[in-house]
Amino acid sequence: MRFSVGFGKRAVVCALSALLLSIGVSQHTAVPAPSDRGEAETVPFAERYHAVQHGGIARAANSVITCGAAVTITAPACTAVQREGAGGRSGQYEMTYIDVDSDRNTYNSSSADLRLPQGSRVSYARLYWGANLRVGEQKPPADNDRVLVAEPGGKYKEIRADSVVGHRDADAHQGFSASADITELVRWSQPGAWTVAQINVAMGNSDMGAWGGWTLVVAYENPAEPLRELAIWDGFESVDGPGTDVVLTLDGLNIARGAEGSVGVVGYHGERTAGGHALTVRAADGATVRHRALDSTIADHGRNVTGRDPAYVNTLGYDSNVLDVTDALGAGPDELELRFTGGSRPYQLGAVFFQADARE
Repeated sequence: MRFSVGFGKRAVVCALSALLLSIGVSQHTAVPAPSDRGEAETVPFAERYHAVQHGGIARAANSVITCGAAVTITAPACTAVQREGAGGRSGQYEMTYIDVDSDRNTYNSSSADLRLPQGSRVSYARLYWGANLRVGEQKPPADNDRVLVAEPGGKYKEIRADSVVGHRDADAHQGFSASADITELVRWSQPGAWTVAQINVAMGNSDMGAWGGWTLVVAYENPAEPLRELAIWDGFESVDGPGTDVVLTLDGLNIARGAEGSVGVVGYHGERTAGGHALTVRAADGATVRHRALDSTIADHGRNVTGRDPAYVNTLGYDSNVLDVTDALGAGPDELELRFTGGSRPYQLGAVFFQADARE
């Protein structure tokens, strides 16, 4: 597979070897040791996991900050934003922490169900988290690489990032994205809700607003599921406006003719009211699918994902979306281009995951 990041007409292309895993074999060990790799303003996207197996990719996700009092007269009511998905943006509110647990030692927390088909075995699981450190307050970046995680029925465990943390100081905002392999923790957990706490996120008000959240991405094997190509990429790239496209080129694919497939996106600062935040998926034969890439939702094929606490419809800047790309897969392409384009406000990408029916 090949990855390129395009900024206008410029592109950097890196050759990456595609690692096909045996069914049920994880690519990494889980619950990593603390990272000593530091932070970088840009982290080029790279393949984290790739397998062809009977199974799929599931995810659990939630935000950790939401609206409080409005600071502009044009702002929709906070309850309408949360419950109905009204088109407010975080810069219109005093943003405040979500904290659903009963632990007095945490100042933010949220939970979401991880749902795997019966009989599944976890092949690989990775937790992604990120936020804005500069809003009405400034959070120091020292805690970007750590977070608390509780499996269903379990107690909090500190998880540390196991690779470079993306951290960009853009004056008006200061976003970061981190991740860690937690395969063993997920593999041996019970079904149910996962809780993530203590994401390093700032609250208050600024024009750019506040955002923060987490996504647990899980590749699983299941003999009752179709044979699928599964892949996860991550990094930290900013789409700052028109002409600053971020492009993934996926080649060496084994997609079946007439396949069904989807692309998942984890991103930050994808405002509901900002225009131009698009993902275009194009096959080598020209078949194309276009979606609004980031719009402050945790959604599956356009439907708000429930089974979260809280299950706010407008997350005010955090995105974890699964998008249908079936219309680009009809010819069984061996290559796909994923192009993220910019609009009126900047946004950042933290992870992309893909599944599609594979040739037997």
